[in-house]
Amino acid sequence: MKFSTSQQIGYLTSRNRIVMAPMISNLANPDGSTNETHIHYLAERARGGAGIITTEYTYVDDHNARGSRNELSITRDDLVPKLRRLTESVHIYGALCFVQLVHAGGKALVAGVPQMAPSSVDYIGTTPREMTRDDIERTQESFISAAIRARRAGFDGVELHGAHGYLIQEFISPALNSRDDGYGGSLQNRLRFAQEIIDGIRGSVETVLGIRLSLYEDDPDGYAPDYGLKCAESLDGIDFVHFSAGRFAPPGSTASFYHEAPHIAARLPRKPKVTSMIVGSIDSIEAMEKALEKSDFVSIGRGLLADPFLAIKAAGRPETIRPCIRCNQGCRNLSWGEVRCTVNPDTGFETIGHLPTLLGEIVIIGGGIKGLEASLHASKLGLRVQLHEASGVIGGQLNEIWEPMMRREYGRLIEYYRAALPAAGVEILTDSKYSGKGLSCLPEVVYPALPKKDEIFVDSTIYKHLDEALRISGEARVTISTRSLMYLDRDRAGQFRRIAESLGIRFIDFDPEIFHESLIIPDQYDILKAMQSGRLAVDRYLSAMRNDYL
Repeated sequence: MKFSTSQQIGYLTSRNRIVMAPMISNLANPDGSTNETHIHYLAERARGGAGIITTEYTYVDDHNARGSRNELSITRDDLVPKLRRLTESVHIYGALCFVQLVHAGGKALVAGVPQMAPSSVDYIGTTPREMTRDDIERTQESFISAAIRARRAGFDGVELHGAHGYLIQEFISPALNSRDDGYGGSLQNRLRFAQEIIDGIRGSVETVLGIRLSLYEDDPDGYAPDYGLKCAESLDGIDFVHFSAGRFAPPGSTASFYHEAPHIAARLPRKPKVTSMIVGSIDSIEAMEKALEKSDFVSIGRGLLADPFLAIKAAGRPETIRPCIRCNQGCRNLSWGEVRCTVNPDTGFETIGHLPTLLGEIVIIGGGIKGLEASLHASKLGLRVQLHEASGVIGGQLNEIWEPMMRREYGRLIEYYRAALPAAGVEILTDSKYSGKGLSCLPEVVYPALPKKDEIFVDSTIYKHLDEALRISGEARVTISTRSLMYLDRDRAGQFRRIAESLGIRFIDFDPEIFHESLIIPDQYDILKAMQSGRLAVDRYLSAMRNDYL
């Protein structure tokens, strides 16, 4: 298994080829400093065996570099001691720790300060001012100063964020850079901004240094993979290049289950001439090995949110890896929230402990997600668990999904429980209508089915209803309100609409005269809530029965 072998990166060696990809977490404090929640979140992935832990994008100046709320900062010396605590926590578990440095440029989110970019062009509804030469020099110095602080804080490496429509990529992208000076026009000039930052860091501090680049842009006027690869191989002084994808248009690196896996590696023309990492839907051993045919490292984001111990399990018990189902729900809901994962209730809550290990046994009734997670939770507490499911299969309502691509990915979660529960000592009994004493874990909420009519008007954000709409489109005339897709991420909403329209489904704006029955629910009962409910049910059950176990 190539992913488990050590690999040189710069002057350092990673214990394996698995990298935790930089992902926005919003777990830092409002002033940009780190904290115990954020540190535990990263350290847990190091404990789980990843070779390199990369922080989320970290802004380099307090003027106009910040890209999101509660983003990590490295702008001041007083932040260094806590950042050092972060790196020490990662190092305890044997992983390298890199920091990703960013200036958000035209996508900056700083109240009262106008955005700036290489050129004054449209940024999805906003138009930043064009940067002056003074702006360029000041910003480059911010990157260099941040790299120096990173070394003082104990980071093993620095990754420059040159992807996803942030400032460095804004200079690189022909669509965003229309300058006619030394920083625009030719490929060499568009790379000059990044190259001067690299040269400045190299002349100031000894560190492993790399850059994240979008291999291609998904936008209609975006550049192709050949251009991204040429950019990577034209930069001097870098130890590695980290390929992601995208600018403004989805899917970028976080493609939903509608796209192949691994989707970015599939478009990389060949293995680069520089040490490389690649990200994008690398969520299984097969995807890791496929990506490593063209790259030296695999960068895993959502897969490590779903299972922090992916690296250890992949090398020993791969069937027990809790799978990412690429639903883009908890991990992409970051406008106002913190990082979460639909299939892992512990993500973002790594500091919260559980009940002490107990002795005894428990019977759990119901083999849907609530009961499956309850059974696993109880077994981890030391209990002997017997799970009863009245039907012939476990998985509950996930077995009812019609949409083929969604059914395929969500089915991986059922397969995970089918392997993980016996491995944990749980006895699973199907076709068992148990009526004895035990803990009922039937779902708390079951949404009603769509009515059986010749013409149906759907105004509902319930995932079940959207799936049913596809299924019945061959039997009935279906109209869906556009607002029914409001809680899906952009890629998933766009792909769903494309599939629905191909089946003859219409989309129209909401009209109370047409949509008489509405279920617009911002926080519906979903997989994550079912898992949380199952764990809580076990904890409450044991608390009530504690005298029998202590």
